[in-house]
Amino acid sequence: MNMDNYFNKLTNTIRTIIKENFLGLYIHGSLAIGGFNRDRSDVDLLAVVKDSLDIATQAELAKSLLAISNDPYPIEISFLTQKQLESWVHPSPYEFHYSEGWRQSFERELLTGHYGAINNDHKVDPDLAAHITILNHRGICWEGPPIEDVFPVIPRTHYLFSILADYQDCLKNVEANPVYCVLNLIRVYWYVKEGVISSKLEAGEYGLNSFPEEYKDTIGKVIESYQGIRVKEPLKSELMNIRDYLQEEVERRVGGPVV
Repeated sequence: MNMDNYFNKLTNTIRTIIKENFLGLYIHGSLAIGGFNRDRSDVDLLAVVKDSLDIATQAELAKSLLAISNDPYPIEISFLTQKQLESWVHPSPYEFHYSEGWRQSFERELLTGHYGAINNDHKVDPDLAAHITILNHRGICWEGPPIEDVFPVIPRTHYLFSILADYQDCLKNVEANPVYCVLNLIRVYWYVKEGVISSKLEAGEYGLNSFPEEYKDTIGKVIESYQGIRVKEPLKSELMNIRDYLQEEVERRVGGPVV
């Protein structure tokens, strides 16, 4: 698919729903920083609006995104107001969020007319600190004012808190989701060691080039699976070994266990 056409169509759909309240659409994640895999990656987006979105508008966004997401790529998008960005707090509030994890809830709510998930009054997302940091460093302004004119500089402590939450999940789930978790653990390690903000693929290549020899075969398997070259699942013992190594290295650098 021609990505220019894809994003133009998506932008026009959002603008038609939000109308003059629309301010901009911005790309972060693997499509912006590298390593986008057409068979497994999400299209990661942030949309900025001038003012809050009413429930009717949120329902229309949910309906449209249900139709667009997975055609051909899954979409993860958060809508934030200018005020939410100008008055940054962590975890950040937001107006509306769509990802495939919400598909069933949104489909059910659009059928019943009861918009509990779509119109949650207490919407905050600690991941936004990481998303905006990545956007500030390596993101793409698809439409709207320049990134630096719209998005705040996120304090390092907020970004670190955000990625360490994901790190904790990956420590628990590395066997269930080895590709995502191994690459993400390496990405967190690289950041706490050298302050590098990277894609999962870049982190894997870094680990392949710099880690002790005993972990390189495992990392190679994970990279090949991520790229779709071949799927050769690492053994449980391999996953536990690299997880324990990364946990020790990360927690040594952040000054103790991450809780």
